[in-house]
Amino acid sequence: MDWMRPGVGVLGLWVPLLAVLLLGVCQAHPIPDSSPLLQFGGQVRQRHLYTDDDQGTEAHLEVREDGTVVGAILRSPESLLELKALKPGVIQIRGVKASRFLCQQPDGTLYGSLHFDPEACSFRELLLEDGYNVYQSEAHGLPLRLPKRDSPSQGPAARGPVRFLPVPGQLHQPQEPPGFLAPEPPDVGSSDPLSMMGPLQGRSPSYAS
Repeated sequence: MDWMRPGVGVLGLWVPLLAVLLLGVCQAHPIPDSSPLLQFGGQVRQRHLYTDDDQGTEAHLEVREDGTVVGAILRSPESLLELKALKPGVIQIRGVKASRFLCQQPDGTLYGSLHFDPEACSFRELLLEDGYNVYQSEAHGLPLRLPKRDSPSQGPAARGPVRFLPVPGQLHQPQEPPGFLAPEPPDVGSSDPLSMMGPLQGRSPSYAS
């Protein structure tokens, strides 16, 4: 037999076999995309978008069931919004109670739509150094500008502040009657969680009730 002839050894038989095995192992296979940016896809937050201006006007953005977008002083079911990431830096905003998407016309007018339009209802979320955010229409590049309080968004004259503070999704809690004040929970993020060194000052609107 050939393998028994002089000059043909075991090594000569194994070399072709190893070559075939290595060829199969070294074939290219797609590597799953492990980019950390993928974690932002589909991320959902419930927030109230609080805003103010230089005159001390404070308001929360509301998307109402009739499709109008207004600014209101207090947080309410209409101001609870769902912010969902579409891709890194771009979100959609939906009013939870109204089940309407916040959208913007080419002239900057805001409205609530029952159907999501990627061109009209996608916003870029830009973070500012002071903790506030600015939202811009991805299609038109116009800032999301809150209408003046309790005034539907119609025309440039009715538009108010631009920057927003996303406040965690909690509704305004009415004050307890005198003598029945509920104790405030400890601020676990503070160096004085039990407030033993005096009242807290300069609190961010994020933590206002």
